[in-house]
Amino acid sequence: MSEFGGSEVRIRLNEVEAYKGSDDPASHAFNGKTERNKSMFEKPGTLYVYRSYGIHNCANTSSGPEGVGWGILMRGGDVLVGESVVRRRRGRSDQLADGPGKLAQALGLVLENNGVDLLDLESHIRLEPGETPQAVMATPRIGISKAADRPWRFVSASVLSG
Repeated sequence: MSEFGGSEVRIRLNEVEAYKGSDDPASHAFNGKTERNKSMFEKPGTLYVYRSYGIHNCANTSSGPEGVGWGILMRGGDVLVGESVVRRRRGRSDQLADGPGKLAQALGLVLENNGVDLLDLESHIRLEPGETPQAVMATPRIGISKAADRPWRFVSASVLSG
């Protein structure tokens, strides 16, 4: 959920990928803590926003014990509230949040949002509990070249079937 300038957007995540810090060569935290990735090392639920390929912002939530650098990339979702806002942000009416850059743009996330506590119920960006998916499939991660074979991409079965 995000709320900027009175515009609320709610997205149900339907695709995420796990990254396991120093045990995962595809993780931004693989080589340790830096100024760029320090949010991954914060308490679980800390937002890590970064720019991918110098073009798209992407969003992760830290997920491991503080100091470890584990993260969950939010890869895709379904727009539940604020579709007109998302259409304006995305400049289109289809494929609104079906990729990590699209999802971050749909939510209005910028680099300055890095470090936000996603579990703070008063925050303008937050994770909230939602409906449990009927089924979740584990698949190899996509869009990476290192350790891509690890089955750490978790997708709602409805995404794979439709």
